Amino acid sequence: MIMMESSETVTLYHGSKSGICNAIAPISRKHCDFGKGFYMGTNRTQPLTLICNYPKAKIYTLSVDLSNLKILDIEIGLEWALLIAYNRGKLELIKGSKIYNQFAGLSKGYDMIIGYIANDRMFVVLDRFFYGEITDKALISSLSALQLGKQYVALTEKACKNIKILNEQELSENDRNKLKQESEVNRSKGIAIANEICKKYRREGEFFDEIEK
Repeated sequence: MIMMESSETVTLYHGSKSGICNAIAPISRKHCDFGKGFYMGTNRTQPLTLICNYPKAKIYTLSVDLSNLKILDIEIGLEWALLIAYNRGKLELIKGSKIYNQFAGLSKGYDMIIGYIANDRMFVVLDRFFYGEITDKALISSLSALQLGKQYVALTEKACKNIKILNEQELSENDRNKLKQESEVNRSKGIAIANEICKKYRREGEFFDEIEK
């Protein structure tokens, strides 16, 4: 986990179910990977798979100026997984504990978080970890193998003002159908890979209840 400042400008992608109508703002639903924010990805294909079921879906190419932003860059690993688990409501059963409080306050004060993407493939593995079926070693190895790409999440109005739309493209029905097929194939492959890795590391590492203590 790194706190960083950057003068870099990056090109990112955002998928919208019906298009961006107003000013860009940190108003996603609450239970997202890194909390409420405006989500962007480094890989154009990834946000497309999230919106392919919506007939008015649009994909945006964005220019993001990272200047003067307080940024938390979190690498893939147990901290990353637990921060996502907190934001997704997976730690509510241990609310008030030391580990809960640690992740409840981890992103406070930051304008943007950079971290790896979590999707339904990842949550199959994460749920197994919280249910005590696999160790942290199996969890981290599985997540690393899935190679989901990175996402940038603007958490504040300050960060959102640094985002400019370069291009807007509406998806055709043909495009959306192809993406649906691609998404399902990738999901099946990802789960198969994760299952093999979990078997390999079933006796290495610690279980969630051990880490919690």
